[in-house]
Amino acid sequence: MTRSAWPLFDLRIRCGPAELRTVRESDLPLLASIQPDDYEHDPRAEMLPGLDLAQNRERLVYQNYWRAMGTWSPSSWTLQLAVVHSGAIVGMQSLEAEDFPTLRTVDSSSWLIASVRGRGVGVAMRKAVLGLAFDHLEAVAAISSARRDNAASLGVSRSIGYTDNGLSLNDSGSGLVELRHMRLTVQQWRAAGHNSEVIVNGLTPCLPWFDR
Repeated sequence: MTRSAWPLFDLRIRCGPAELRTVRESDLPLLASIQPDDYEHDPRAEMLPGLDLAQNRERLVYQNYWRAMGTWSPSSWTLQLAVVHSGAIVGMQSLEAEDFPTLRTVDSSSWLIASVRGRGVGVAMRKAVLGLAFDHLEAVAAISSARRDNAASLGVSRSIGYTDNGLSLNDSGSGLVELRHMRLTVQQWRAAGHNSEVIVNGLTPCLPWFDR
């Protein structure tokens, strides 16, 4: 695919120790092989009975990517970004929205390989996509959800300034789990001064993809 046909491939976001770039199809074998066991795919995803759990998880990396690319529209989109640290891909960060022109609200999900956790990369990659959303795409709020026992994800959210936004029960495919929901407004983001930490390059040709 040419850059003029899909300028998102030239999008780059930097924050602290993390550089984010749009995932390409050529990245999928690596991402599928390094995704950590504690990363939870959508529990609603159907497992193919002829494959074991590891094979299904690898398949979902490909299928989620193709779905995000093939169904993109300015009102409903999922931006998948490879996280690069010290020259190597170490994780993935997504930013997504439904009815974005009206609601101006984004959600996010992410994972990191175990060897780079605890070095500030997780916080930096979340700040990177929030900087894109709040400072360039005119988002007004960001939401995030995690299991109540996922202290790492909840800790990243709280360190950036998210506040509690309720609880819900969800079917994990292996029983009910309780999710804690969190929310961050653009006013909270700017009051904390985070907007000065994020550098975005290559966005201008991509703005029609976000109804900007």
